[in-house]
Amino acid sequence: MSSFWNWYIGIIAVANILACVWLIRWTAKKRPDEKAAHETTGHEWDGLTELNNPMPRWWLWLFYATIVFGLIYLVLYPSFGSYQGLLGWSQYSEWEQEVAETEERVAPLFQEYAEIPIPELAGHSDAMQTGRRLFDNNCAVCHGVDGGGRPGFPNIANNVWNWGGEPEQIYKSILDGRRGVMPGLGGALGDEGVEKVAAYTFSLSGRDAPEELVSAGEELYQQRCAACHQADGSGNPAMGAPNLTDDNWIYGGSLEAIKTSIREGRQGVMPAQKDLLGEDRVHVLAAYVYSLSMDERDAEVNGEETADAGGDE
Repeated sequence: MSSFWNWYIGIIAVANILACVWLIRWTAKKRPDEKAAHETTGHEWDGLTELNNPMPRWWLWLFYATIVFGLIYLVLYPSFGSYQGLLGWSQYSEWEQEVAETEERVAPLFQEYAEIPIPELAGHSDAMQTGRRLFDNNCAVCHGVDGGGRPGFPNIANNVWNWGGEPEQIYKSILDGRRGVMPGLGGALGDEGVEKVAAYTFSLSGRDAPEELVSAGEELYQQRCAACHQADGSGNPAMGAPNLTDDNWIYGGSLEAIKTSIREGRQGVMPAQKDLLGEDRVHVLAAYVYSLSMDERDAEVNGEETADAGGDE
């Protein structure tokens, strides 16, 4: 804050207090033309007569005490712009003290949770209530309250993971963050090349696209895209390159959306939560995120077991 505003705020504050002092003294001052005490003002209503009495002294002294309190407050607390006050109080120090007290109280609980493996912790009801609050406060604004995601932010409740869905991978994604970089290929491919690669990419998830574009697009795809997304389009979790064959799309899976992604590229950032939450809280949060896709994980495992059993027969 500039020195001008410091003086402006200070002068306004003091001027208001002095104006109150003047107003009280002016209204309490006797005037020569005032009627004697206990004389009426001439106002009467329903048998009640208004007397022309001065203000009670205790009332005046109460006003003066309030003014003195205001002056003391201005000196002790930050009241004049950047002036910190004799007590050095601030809303930031108050907040930091409350955070420190809360941390001292809850840190042992998070340390206890940190000793439990993530898959096991995901079945701990009390821990998951805590994890849900962490998720709502830090993650829901991007991924949605149910983890279902929205355009530009992945669905984390469906067991489809660009960077891997194992407990350690989820923990690392939250702790250190992720940065996905899809370079724009519009300049290298041209409009016609974008059309071809988009058609081939569109077809990888089993959807129909013009055959002549798909055939031509496959060759371009192998030249430009396979290094990240693999030759079969199955993706590469080590690089965060998504699977293009499962029809799960962060930025939209329509043909036009795919063209835009290829032509202009995409830049996705998952901010690191290590400094904000700390490792113990991230552990609980990772367990909660892991729990969001447990139903799909169980279904996939049961489906594999059923298939294996059928094969054995």
